[in-house]
Order: sequence, then structure tokens, then C-alpha cells
Amino acid sequence: MSLEAKARICRYAIIAGVIAAWEIVPRLGLVPRLFLPSLSSTLTVLVAQADDFALQMLVTLQEVGMALVFACGFGILFGLWVGSTLAVRKALLPVVSALFAVPLVVLYPLFTAWFGIGSTSKVVFASVYGLLPTVLGTAAGAQTIDRQLTQAARSMGATRLQQILWVTLPASVPTVLASFRLGGALVIVGVVVAEMMMSSAGIGFLLSKYRTQLNSPGVFAAIILILALAIGFDLAVQAIEKRWIAGRGRDKATRGPAHGPADAS
Repeated sequence: MSLEAKARICRYAIIAGVIAAWEIVPRLGLVPRLFLPSLSSTLTVLVAQADDFALQMLVTLQEVGMALVFACGFGILFGLWVGSTLAVRKALLPVVSALFAVPLVVLYPLFTAWFGIGSTSKVVFASVYGLLPTVLGTAAGAQTIDRQLTQAARSMGATRLQQILWVTLPASVPTVLASFRLGGALVIVGVVVAEMMMSSAGIGFLLSKYRTQLNSPGVFAAIILILALAIGFDLAVQAIEKRWIAGRGRDKATRGPAHGPADAS
């Protein structure tokens, strides 16, 4: 049996064990159901209130989507520019690193004061929350590419934007995707935390609402949806990464035979 198959079996066994323990432990009274309701009771609440959960999940998805566009879209472009420009990198990268060390959660009351308690403050907060690691990761990847590539593009008359989009970005795709993965995950965290702190809609609002009502099954049902959202995003990025790697492999295989006769001559 291959190592990959063994790892897959081990992973599935751990998941099955967690699911079984989640159902059995509360039923045996080993943990009070107020702290850990059984999985079946949690799923029952999730199904019984599916409409409410779906409505609030839609609000969260909209906020996450808007924050992703700003945090990861702008963050990747800004990170490529910072990482590929020495003067800008020396001037701005220490500032971005220092801001990343600041616990932004404590600043959320300022966002609500500036943008209100609606979706705008949550989108802005989550965007900033995911922007900084995206910029740092992308800038680090842009620093590792071969400078001869950008010099060749510059010698052919490419503008700075063209160099970033057509040279730096393709050469930094693995790091960019890793940064997108991290930044997107933090965007989800930022939205949910903001909804929990001050909101009247969203899956984070439901979680906070059920917590104050001591409705443990409702709390864990909301947690399941948040986990599903985070895992779904991570799987989507992994799929993009695998597709890019497969496409790159096909390109190399296609170019190989084409250059063979020329090299041989």
C-alpha cells in the first residue's frame, strides 16, 4: 500500500472517530450536553431551521465574496508590485509587517464608527484582515523570481504593469495561490468575527444569538456551516492549484517534442 493511500485511510479514520465520539460522548453523559450536544441533535436543528441558516449563510457569503475581491485581488497586485520593486519593498514592506502584528480585532469598534454596523464595516474589516498576509506572502514570492525575466521584458518595451501581469505573476503562481489561501481564510474569519461582535444578520450573528440563548445545538450547527465554508474555500483553491500544475505539465510535454528535432540538428 502506498504512503498516500495509508495517509488517506488514516485521515478518514480520524474523521470517523471524531464523528463517532461527537455522537457517543454526550449520550453517555461524559460531557454535559450544554457544552457538547450530540451530533444528531445538532443536525436536527440544522435541518429544522434550514431556511433561517440558509438566509444568514447567504449574507455571510456575500460579505466574504466582496471582501475577497478587495483583500486578495488588490492584495496580490499590490504584493507583486512591492515584491518586484526594490525601493518600494524597502519602504513599505516593514510597514505592512508591523501592521500585520497589530491585533486588528481590537480596532473593529473604529470600523463600526466609521462605516456603521451594516455590511460595509464587516467587508472593510475583513478586507483589511485578509489583505496584509496576502501582500506579505505575494511580495515574498515575487522576490524569488529570476530577475533576467523582468529585464528581458523591460528590454522589449513592456510597461511596469505588463511586467507584473505577464512576467512576475505567472512566475509567482505557487506563492500567490498560497497567499490567496491564507488571505481568504482570514477574510472568512474576519467576517464571522465581525458578525459575532456587532451585527443583525449573518452566520456569525446566529452563532452569537444561540450562544446567548444557551442553545448549544444551534451554536454547533452554525459552527458546522462556518467550517464547511472554510473547507469549501480551501478545496477550491487546491483545485485551482492542481489544475494549474496539470496545465503547466501539459505545456512542458507539448513543447518537448517540438524542440527535440531542432536541438538534435
